[in-house]
Amino acid sequence: MKFVSDLLSVILFFATYTVTKNMIAAAAVALVAGVVQAAFLYWKHKRLDTMQWVGLVLIVVFGGATIVLGDSRFIMWKPTVLFWCGALFLLGSHLAGKNGLKASIGREIQLPDAVWGKLTYMWVGFLIFMGIANWFVFTRFEAQWVNYKMFGSTALMLFFFIIQGIYLSTYLKKED
Repeated sequence: MKFVSDLLSVILFFATYTVTKNMIAAAAVALVAGVVQAAFLYWKHKRLDTMQWVGLVLIVVFGGATIVLGDSRFIMWKPTVLFWCGALFLLGSHLAGKNGLKASIGREIQLPDAVWGKLTYMWVGFLIFMGIANWFVFTRFEAQWVNYKMFGSTALMLFFFIIQGIYLSTYLKKED
């Protein structure tokens, strides 16, 4: 359910663009959805995670710039910047001796510290790759970017989650 919730503004962005073929309108819908979603999460949990704050700031800045300046390139840059911010956060926290990935999901799964380190580097590499892939698509195939954002990017994430799951399966304790 959280995965769908995380994709809500992307889904609404895609639906709006599909219906209107208007990137500015789609950016406006994504901006409103992002702000409403963040407000709801803040109301429900009384806080937002660091990456939720980053995502909110980025949708407001890049979505707002897209709307105000009428230039779709700003909204296309947003995923790249978000991916790279995530990579920097994970790498920085890991190098500072505080594994951000473990802090985020360590309550849900128990892993040795060495595995958390490897997993963090996997995520850093993946997020850098995703940022480059997004940049490559929107600078070379601008007309196809919305489809890539909805389907290609999502498929790559699902593939990464599967690979990650296979890797982690050897470390997770089996319950009787």
